[in-house]
Amino acid sequence: MSVEVRPVRGVRELRSFVELPYRLHANEPQWVPPLRLERYLHLGRRTNAFFRRGEAEYLLAYRNGRVVGRISAHIDYRFCEFHRNRWGMFGFLELEDDVEVARALLDAAAGWLRARGREAMVGPMDFTLNDEGGILVEGFDREPLVRQPWHPPYYARLLEELGFEKAMDLLSWELRIEERQKVRPIIWRVAEQLEPRYGVRIRPMSRRTLWRDLRAFGDIYNQAWRRNWGFVPYDEHDLRQLWFELQLTFDRDWFMLAESREGEPVGVAITVPDVNRVLRRMNGRLLPFGFVHYLRRRRLCDRVRVGFLGVKPAWQHTGVAAGLYAALYRSSERTGIGRGEASWILETNSSMNRALDALGGRVVKRWRVYRRVLAGGGGLDGSPS
Repeated sequence: MSVEVRPVRGVRELRSFVELPYRLHANEPQWVPPLRLERYLHLGRRTNAFFRRGEAEYLLAYRNGRVVGRISAHIDYRFCEFHRNRWGMFGFLELEDDVEVARALLDAAAGWLRARGREAMVGPMDFTLNDEGGILVEGFDREPLVRQPWHPPYYARLLEELGFEKAMDLLSWELRIEERQKVRPIIWRVAEQLEPRYGVRIRPMSRRTLWRDLRAFGDIYNQAWRRNWGFVPYDEHDLRQLWFELQLTFDRDWFMLAESREGEPVGVAITVPDVNRVLRRMNGRLLPFGFVHYLRRRRLCDRVRVGFLGVKPAWQHTGVAAGLYAALYRSSERTGIGRGEASWILETNSSMNRALDALGGRVVKRWRVYRRVLAGGGGLDGSPS
């Protein structure tokens, strides 16, 4: 039977869009079901700050009336303005192992983007690299941490069969924080000199001041990450959404700011306890018993994910990063959580990759972002730095 692709229209189709991965991956031991309510909020045009600067179309593939795949096509106009390109994105890719389904979905997304003047198609991103991004190409046997996507190996194979090329790899470094002896001694020496030499101290964030601290994070992020591939500046609406999302995972032991003697925020580390251990037990639902598992999250979370760690360019020579690394090790000793992962790290981010190597880390997962020039487009010039 031929494959038909149709846009999502109405509640029933949106439910099919959300539910598809629960059916596809139900028997995969590594896949962790996300919270359904969170998925609806993330996709909602009224609840996701992305739609203040972008637009999207959700598409479903049907064969003989049965949903066999899904994809989004979307445009982030702030991204395109910042990087001076005419890229379009695709995301939320889920499908059966069938090249015809993949072709139909990707062609439909490409057609939607081409009709809006896009010159290249890049993804997956759900909706940006600060959400879930890339297709898993290494680490299939490892359980994902919070907000890390998991895919079976055929996803990458289908994309490559259809002519998609690698745009960028995203790495996850495993850190055995209890293995302090593997850290190169220079890290500790530089960290010890940070306050006496430069007047920089590191303090925990608090839930009471989280909004103020996240505004400081946004300023640091927009300076420290701006040269990274895939960067999109945070604005007030993005930070409001991040503040809302972090309410469920905030932990004073793992959220920290580095401040100068004058009180200027100069560096940040946001590390999230891995609530995937909780989500697995909740099986995508808050009710009837999912909320009980969430209340027990401190007992269930035995690892963390380093999501953001960055320093303002003017302070990168002072050892602020080393001070933040040392603070993470102190948090490990205090909480008893001895392992975690730092992701996503761009394969081209040489300074961060060298630092994680110096901390005794090793790459355990790799996701790939793909790209394809659209017919009649101007190619992939003007790519992010």
